[in-house]
Amino acid sequence: MRTLHLLSYLLAIAWADLFTATADLQHMLGAEKNIVPVINDYIEAEQERLEQLKKFAEEYNTRNAEAQEVGTEFVTNPINAFLLIKRLTSEWRQVEEMMRNNHAHRFIKNITVRREENEVKFPGEEDLSGAAIALLRLQDVYKLDTHDLANGMIRGEKVGHKLNAHDVFEVGRAAYNAKDYYHCLMWMQEALNRLENENPQTIEESEILEYLAYSLYQQGNVRRALTLTKKLARIAPGHPRARGNIKWYEDRLDGKELQGDLPPVVNKRVEWDGIPERDAYESLCRGEEKKPTPEEQRKLYCYYKNDRPFLKIAPIKVEIIRHNPLAVLFKQVVSDREIAVIQDLARPKLKRATVQNAVTGELEHASYRISKSAWLKEMESEVVARVNRRIGDMTNLNQETSEDLQIANYGLGGHYDPHYDFARKEETNAFKTLGTGNRIATVLFYMSQPDLGGATVFNKLGIAFFPSVHDALFWYNLKRNGDGDMRTRHAACPVLLGVKWVSNKWIHERGQEFTRPCGLDEDVYERFVGDLSPMHRPI
Repeated sequence: MRTLHLLSYLLAIAWADLFTATADLQHMLGAEKNIVPVINDYIEAEQERLEQLKKFAEEYNTRNAEAQEVGTEFVTNPINAFLLIKRLTSEWRQVEEMMRNNHAHRFIKNITVRREENEVKFPGEEDLSGAAIALLRLQDVYKLDTHDLANGMIRGEKVGHKLNAHDVFEVGRAAYNAKDYYHCLMWMQEALNRLENENPQTIEESEILEYLAYSLYQQGNVRRALTLTKKLARIAPGHPRARGNIKWYEDRLDGKELQGDLPPVVNKRVEWDGIPERDAYESLCRGEEKKPTPEEQRKLYCYYKNDRPFLKIAPIKVEIIRHNPLAVLFKQVVSDREIAVIQDLARPKLKRATVQNAVTGELEHASYRISKSAWLKEMESEVVARVNRRIGDMTNLNQETSEDLQIANYGLGGHYDPHYDFARKEETNAFKTLGTGNRIATVLFYMSQPDLGGATVFNKLGIAFFPSVHDALFWYNLKRNGDGDMRTRHAACPVLLGVKWVSNKWIHERGQEFTRPCGLDEDVYERFVGDLSPMHRPI
């Protein structure tokens, strides 16, 4: 009965989707700080049988001290963030087991009270799974080695703690639960390798073998799955599934396949559903973009934009980064103070980012968009109003029908898979309730600069833009004739290391009749922002 009470307390203090924003992860650092004194109090009360709990307290204290020394940047490292979430989920469950059948509920209640006083959120099972899946996403996109990641290494540099066999097992199990046997196989094999050198061991070998064998089977390695399952049956004779699985695998092999040496392991990566350009997208995220030819490079230039009254005294620096479709970078258009004010306004409003269902028009969560976002209205702050006015000067587009400023904070492996900002013709319900037409253009402010990753990539154009703080990327989503420009399909690459804050302004087509009129034919395009010429065609 007391165990049930403990579970109730733990569920009461657990939150989900903390992994989707670094702002929540940074705030979560206080959770470990609050756990240490509670555990120490409990040890004093139950001294005779809690020597192992003391070890947990010392480990929490040491790691928390390291995290506090690093500061909020600690959780911008995906490996550190995964370990932090793991310590507050699966390892905390071990603490619970040691504390049951005594007065543990009183101490856990103290944690609840402290959490409420300090507004510290605890992670839940979804966070542990999300943190593990984030590591797998980063591994794929940036071609990271399993062994290196488990050793806390990213691109040859030591960036986090070394994972033990149980840590690695948790990553593999998250992949298994997602039916991702490609990653499960790699991580379970790494867990098994680490277990051989552990003393004391952090997990039972039998637990790893069952997952590893089934992943081998799913990837077509039936004989290897059979071999491991026979080993499982030897070391764990009472295992409830081992004997049945042996027969299952044997039935799928003929006599010849059971002879000779074991065949090499086959482990083919699964395809992503709905993302045909996966390889090109990942290549761009790694910075492997197609460089412009010398002729194309000569057509690109920078200039001071001063075609609006206010810009006569405060011109904006513009860098044209490609023509047809036009894409520009507005340089140094948001200050540190404005960024700080906008982030402070957004933090308490951050919620899991949503996407619009193409069929129903309703907003919903999706695994292909991992971030948290908030919407800010002009009347909330003069800073927001000022930024909105500046967008009008930057783009020469009417802001009366624009959407509110959206702020986004990306979490562990935070990303947004390839998508269009505009609604395609078949998406008849998109933006219907707004009554302002389609999204004619996008302004993307970079409000931070990740250490690694986090690029904005345009798959069909083969170009990537890595965040440069204070700047804003701008492009037209619609052609001058009002049709969607299919070349603007883009994605937000996963954040490998660091923090990514952006703010979006989606500008709609209603009210732009005079600021961006149609050309004389459908091939007309802009040479620069605000170009009203009716006859510029591709060369």
